[in-house]
Amino acid sequence: YSSPGLCQSVAMFPPAGRLLSLLLVIDAGGTVPSPQGVPQGCYAAEEAGERTFRCSQAGLSAVPTSIPNDTRKLYLDANRLVSVPAGAFRHLPVLEELDLSHNILAHLSGAAFQGLAGTLRRLDLSANQLASVPVEAFVGLKIQVNLSANPWRCDCALQEVLRRVRLAPGTGTGIVCGPGARPDLVGQEFLPLVGEEELCGTGRGGARRSTDVALLVTMGGWLVLVVAYLAHYVWQNRDETRRPLKRAPVLPVRSEDSSTLSTMV
Repeated sequence: YSSPGLCQSVAMFPPAGRLLSLLLVIDAGGTVPSPQGVPQGCYAAEEAGERTFRCSQAGLSAVPTSIPNDTRKLYLDANRLVSVPAGAFRHLPVLEELDLSHNILAHLSGAAFQGLAGTLRRLDLSANQLASVPVEAFVGLKIQVNLSANPWRCDCALQEVLRRVRLAPGTGTGIVCGPGARPDLVGQEFLPLVGEEELCGTGRGGARRSTDVALLVTMGGWLVLVVAYLAHYVWQNRDETRRPLKRAPVLPVRSEDSSTLSTMV
């Protein structure tokens, strides 16, 4: 490969000899290029009958774009991924399992898992640098997720996420409040706090919920007033119908009026 004379010699050999010479070149230190577009350290394989694409410990700093679209299991663990952009996996229509663990993820787009609502079943986000995640990223997903070993802020967003997903067995105790949480929550497990405290009382989620409650209370008050007015109206009309009708007094007719009426006719 590096020597022109060697390449010319290989070209002169018959097919069998050419293959043997190619093997000798590889053994001498040559390399065979990877399939076009596939990052170094990544490979596709069949594992338990499932199309799998592994990029574990491949030194990736971004989600690769050359993942085969028939991939069902994708391993991107133990890399240097910092974020997952919107639509990073939307070209994988049959993806069922995604491993993003042991990276340095600090940000997830609200549309990071766009297009996976009907297929994704398992998601591993453990051992990253996630302090918070957008609730929108998990809308429509029916997944089992591992969120352990992250420095969680233990905020309303995380509480809402836990209402939408199922935690992988045995991973709940690993969801611990990190340095960005309230001082009284740092170092504590998050799941027991969810049962004791409503963390969505303030902030965007809390404000929305407070607005909804205020609206419901206002509507309830108006409904009570309308019902009370109708009840009063019906009750009053019932009393009116029970009262005896008073006959109008009969006024005597004067003869002048009768004569005048006859004359006018």
